[in-house]
Amino acid sequence: MLLVKVVTQVKLIPDAAQASAIAATMHTFNSEANWVSEVAFMNGVPREYALRKLAYAQLKERGLGAQVAQHVIKKVRDAYTTLHAGLRAQNLGRPGSKRRRTAQAKPVVFRPQAAQPYDDRCLSWQYDAQAVSIWTTAGRLKNVRFACSADALKMLQQYRKGESDLIERDGVFYLLAVCEVPEAEQYEPDGFIGVDLGIANIATTSTGYQAAGRGLNRYRKRQLALRAKLQKKRTKSAKRRLKERSRREARHVTNTNHIIAKTIVTEAERTSAGISLEELKGIRQRVRLRKPQRVTLHSWAFAQLADFIVYKARRAGVPVVHVDPAYTSRQCCECGHIDKKNRASQALFICLNCGVVAHADRNASHNIARKGDAVWIAGRESRVPATP
Repeated sequence: MLLVKVVTQVKLIPDAAQASAIAATMHTFNSEANWVSEVAFMNGVPREYALRKLAYAQLKERGLGAQVAQHVIKKVRDAYTTLHAGLRAQNLGRPGSKRRRTAQAKPVVFRPQAAQPYDDRCLSWQYDAQAVSIWTTAGRLKNVRFACSADALKMLQQYRKGESDLIERDGVFYLLAVCEVPEAEQYEPDGFIGVDLGIANIATTSTGYQAAGRGLNRYRKRQLALRAKLQKKRTKSAKRRLKERSRREARHVTNTNHIIAKTIVTEAERTSAGISLEELKGIRQRVRLRKPQRVTLHSWAFAQLADFIVYKARRAGVPVVHVDPAYTSRQCCECGHIDKKNRASQALFICLNCGVVAHADRNASHNIARKGDAVWIAGRESRVPATP
């Protein structure tokens, strides 16, 4: 059975003594992680087993439990693995660049509030009482209350697996738990719904749904202006406000993407259709925009929206295919004629061959839907065994 991994967040509601113990524990975890990071850096970042030999005994002497010490070492090694993967992908610049040299010249540093993983030995859940028992440097805390929605609680009870991460945001503690939800059986689609992603309209489908981006773009423009004002002040309070606004904007974007994705998947499930998405890899390199438009393109989470659509579709059993986006905005969905001049404006499509007039995004979504049908048929034919 295939599984879909969903991260469920719950808010801890500790009393004053419990909150103090949890905060001190997180600071201790990350302080020890910084020490292990220095040890790893000085020894050429050895593999996890070798790093345990160098750091495990001393972590135990410093007061950490056996299981917690193992988690601190694994956390450090995972951080270096991520760093090296970013270097290989040139996410930190090309070899010899200043940013890359800076990243390689010093150990990885963990913030005092950085997330800390807990397994079932260090953290136990009491779902009926909506409480957890959690290990801290002050001893094990029992009956630490948590709050979440009824759906989140049900998901935790049925599907929670593996570790949970303890995080802190603005003095509030949260637990992030991974739930492995069984994927629904995929049905045979009766056609495909094409989804065109854009800036003026976040998502336009071939069935008529359109998530207009006007209000969201106004919101993001206002946030951009507020960030610019705060950045000029260069004070501690301004930096704190910047972080708060950044998180608020990220939550707003995530919520918007969830709503759009749910609407599209629900429509596909209701009509027994599949979903056809554009392949977004390399979109920033492919698209050519004027300078004022680049901020909008690079700041919107296109990949997040596509990921939300895919995982919600998998949970509902809705087939999803990814298609090549080439010429979808220039091709007429009626006659198939391709011409750059067909795109009369951002919103208007006028075919120079057959004269059809349509909304540009709606025309593109129909082309994406047709490509989805072709990809699905080609994939199905490739799975049919050849006749002997």
